[in-house]
Amino acid sequence: MKHRSINPTGASFSQAYEIKGFKRLVFVSGQVPEDEKEKVPPDFRSQAELVWKNIELQLKAANMTLQDIVRFTIYLSDRKYRGESYEVRHKVLGAHEPSMTIIITGIYDSQWLLEIDAIAAK
Repeated sequence: MKHRSINPTGASFSQAYEIKGFKRLVFVSGQVPEDEKEKVPPDFRSQAELVWKNIELQLKAANMTLQDIVRFTIYLSDRKYRGESYEVRHKVLGAHEPSMTIIITGIYDSQWLLEIDAIAAK
């Protein structure tokens, strides 16, 4: 599969992302900051790290990695979390810059400070 960032921002996302020659798409439902025992960490950074870990687990089950993500949407409960969200995202994705959208919104469970869904291609 060939992929390329179009107008990358240097902030862990691109304005557009082109993929060619893929054989599979995986759509990861919104992942939330709950562990296998349904415990929710108390702070945003821990929640964000857990959400990305949960995405990674879903992709691993599909024989994919975070580097196969071509698009994701982050839902934040408050705009004050934008900076920490960027820091965690950049730590997790590194130089990989798929397309993305961030939405500030109410989240289904008031304990959750964010939710992320993703699309991966391989």
